[in-house]
Formats: sequence, C-alpha cells, structure tokens
Amino acid sequence: MAVPAHDSRDHDFAMKYDISICWVVNPNDENYSNFEEPYSGEGILINSSNAELGLDINGMLSKHAASKVIDWAESTGQGRRKVNYKLRDWLFARQRYWGEPFPVIILDDTGEIVSRPESELRPELDDFTPTGTGEPPLAKAVSWVKTRDPVSGKPAARETSTMPQWAGSCWYYLRFMDPKNTEALVDKTKEMYWGPVDVYVGGAEHSVLHLLYARFWHKVLYDIGVVSTKEPFHCLINQGLILGEVEYTACRDADGKLVSPGSADVLTEYCQERVPEEKVMKSGDSFVLKENPSICLIARAHKMSKSRGNVINPDDVVLEYGLYEMFMGPLRDSKTWSTGGIEGVHRFLGRTWRLVVGQPLQDGSFRDGTVATDDEPTLDQLRASHKCIGKVTEEIEGTRFNTGISAMMEFLNAAYKWDKHPRSIIEAFVLLLSPYAPHMAEELWFRLGYSNSLAYENFPKANLEYMKDSTIVLPVQINGKTRGTIQIDKTCSEDDAFRLASVDVKISKYLAGQSIKKRIYVPGKILNVNLDRKNVEVGSR
Repeated sequence: MAVPAHDSRDHDFAMKYDISICWVVNPNDENYSNFEEPYSGEGILINSSNAELGLDINGMLSKHAASKVIDWAESTGQGRRKVNYKLRDWLFARQRYWGEPFPVIILDDTGEIVSRPESELRPELDDFTPTGTGEPPLAKAVSWVKTRDPVSGKPAARETSTMPQWAGSCWYYLRFMDPKNTEALVDKTKEMYWGPVDVYVGGAEHSVLHLLYARFWHKVLYDIGVVSTKEPFHCLINQGLILGEVEYTACRDADGKLVSPGSADVLTEYCQERVPEEKVMKSGDSFVLKENPSICLIARAHKMSKSRGNVINPDDVVLEYGLYEMFMGPLRDSKTWSTGGIEGVHRFLGRTWRLVVGQPLQDGSFRDGTVATDDEPTLDQLRASHKCIGKVTEEIEGTRFNTGISAMMEFLNAAYKWDKHPRSIIEAFVLLLSPYAPHMAEELWFRLGYSNSLAYENFPKANLEYMKDSTIVLPVQINGKTRGTIQIDKTCSEDDAFRLASVDVKISKYLAGQSIKKRIYVPGKILNVNLDRKNVEVGSR
C-alpha cells in the first residue's frame, strides 16, 4: 500500500531498507504520542495537498477525505467509483438425487436451455447410489436423460444435477402462510396479511448463510411479483450454541508425571487424560486437582457431538425441568451446559409454588386454593411488584430471558418476607411467570379462581411511579469531613437524618460524648455536623 506510517507491513519494510516515513494521518487524540509505531486508525489528514493536481484534503477527517479523493478522480477522469462486494458466485448445483431438480433441457447442438413442465421433473430410480463417474445419480436414467425438444424436435439432454438445500429451505416461511394451496406458492392476499415474518429465530451456525440466501431468494420472489415485501424478516435472532458440560483435562510428561499446562507445547507434546469433576476444585481463576492443587487443569466446554459423548437429550430435560435452558444465559450467546445448574431453577419453581399455594399439608399434599388475600397492597409491595414487571418486560423484549428469571427470583426473596400476599400482586407475578413456565402458571391461575386460560389475559404493565427509588444515600460530614453515608427516604427530615447518623456504626463514634455547635442539612444532598472545638480537643487528649 506504500503507507509506512499507517500500515505495519509497510512500516517494517521501510525500517529495514531505511525508507523515509511520511505521516499523512494525525491521530485525533491528544494523548497519542507514539509516533515510532504505525497508526492505522481514523484521524486528521496532514501532508496531503497537491496544488498542481488541484487536490487538498489537509485538515479533513480520514473517513471523509476518501470520498473527496474518489470525487476528484472521477471529475478528472483518473478513475471511477466502485463498490466491492465480498460475495462469491453461488454454486447452484449438486450431484445427488434427492435435491430439487431443474425443470430444463439443454439442446445438444446449441446448448440452449429450454424450460419444461413440472410433470417432467424427475423419474423414480431404484438405484440412486453415486455413479462413480462424477455424474449425478439421475444420469443412470439414460432413457429419461436423452430426449428431444418438443418444439424444434432437436435432440437434447435433461439436467441431472439438483439444486442445493437452500432452494427448499429458504422460503418455507412463505408456505406456512398458505400450506394447502395447490395453485400457487402462496396466495397474495394471505402473504400480504401475514408477511413479513415478525420474529425469526434461527441457529448460530445459520446466522450468515441462511440469512444471506433467504434474503436472496425472497428478493427474487419480490422481483417476479410473488411476495409484496422487499425483506423477509422484521427481526432475526440467532440463538447461541449449547455447549457440553465443562471437561477437565490433565497433562503428563514423557515420564508420566503430572504437569500444569504452562505453555502451548503441553497441548501437543504431552499426553492428556480426562479428570472426573469430583476430583477438581476451583482455585482463583484456574481449576486444579483436589489431591494436588499445584497441578492446573485444562477446563473447556466443547460443542455437543455424538463423537465426544457429551450430548444431552433436550426432550428429557424439558420434560422434567424445562425452564433451565432459558436461565443459562442470553439467547444469542453460546452457553455451557451444567446439569447441576438445573437444581437452582427447580428450587425457584418450588418456592414460587409454595408462595402462591402455601406450605404442604401434613400428608404432603397442597391446599386447593392459594394463600392470596384481598388486602390492599402496601407501598413496598407495589414497588417490588412493578420493578419486577418492568424488568421482566424489558428482558423479554430484549430476548434476555435469563435476567428476566433473575428479576422474578429477587421478587420472591422480597415476597417471602411479607406477612400477607395481596391477590393483585400474586396475580401479576403469575402472569409474568407464564411465558417461562406456562403449565405451572396455568395451574396457579386456576387455583386463583379463574376458569379461562391466562393466555387471554393482558400482560402486566409497570407503573413508573412505583419503580422510582424512594430512598437515597446521604453523605454525612463531621466538621466538614465526610465520615460515612446513611440511607434515608427522600422526604426524610433533618432530625430523622441526624438520628440515623447517630446510630450508624461508622459515624456514631465521632459524635459520642461531643457537643454539637451547628447542623447543616441540605435535603437529599448532605448532612454536616459541626462539633464544639473545645470538646473535640478535650476528647482528643
């Protein structure tokens, strides 16, 4: 690129061969001072003027200067603007039997491609194993492959390759809108009503190609008038991979002695062996052997695969626990499976059940109804409820289901301290739980006295008034020096603030036995207590 001041490769070359280095981008950073190393970031252009060519980009931001240079090149005939796309040609043919066939024939003499009706797409084969010649299995149907153009009568051959899987898997969402239509891919009226897809959830491994091909296919259908929208999805979410449980590996040297993986050589030159989890403990940021804590282990979670034997059957987990998979972490992130982590979520559901229904009876069964009362909720209860509603709503909309569950856990901790549980508070909590644990929430809803499904109820809405914190942290000064802080209500009076400061462990020792000369209280800002200096001096002796 010949910019040694701004490219590490050019810089190395210039230093080796003693080539002068001219800076043309000045870092837009007052703290930047290392001009001995190449700088590749954005900045202000310097040393970038040529009166003879009529081009001056000095003082411009580098990202803006590039456009000006391109405009100059076009206006002077020195070049033209071009967009480089990083897309490669799409190989749209597969040498197999089961893909979607191409309804075309190719004329032998001219190579012209002629489309044919659906009825001529593909014959049935008894043998569709690979041919061994590189030709697709359909090539075995010789009498079907060799044909003639019905219009010109010229000899022709049918296309024996099939389309890639993308041809059938990229537009199926359209067929969901009108699955029984035998006349068209999708009815225009239904497509305009249902499309585009509001939320599309896909896998992490399809986050690039599937989106690319789905948009490509959709835009082709838009160009030929099959669909009414340019884009297929309003929102695309690619969920992260669920990795297997963490595996622990120990290393042995050539003599069979256990060693810590202190260098990359350990991974290739030393023998490795799996260590059971019960023989491992955490030490700082590392995992070590319990019997020999000086030996560090390799801890890694791998992608689930049958070859590694770390596959967990999701059906079994959902059948017994269900909710845990949402608690593992953000939907879009890859997450490490931990069977032990299920117990925490299981306890949460158990606590939820006991909060609403009550403790089990002596025989182990539960009462028919709930412990909810008709009392009016207190201000603290309303605050706890609406903070939970606001947080859960926000996290669901952001597909951060795990932190939504954490918010409900915090609510439970607060609710278990209450003497009474107002019905309105409990009902709102059950509705919050319903997207996460629908079957349990339905049962609780029924026990609350409702005969219809809660699926028809409106989701709770947070009242911002109850979400505001009513308490603040107030700094307390003694003779102008901060000695601690106290937590007070926003409407707290000066006398109440002083009383709380007087019983605070850190602050009270400065007030004990002292005469107070003056108190200065700025509500919500600070409390300053000025002591009588004489008493302070006597006390200090």
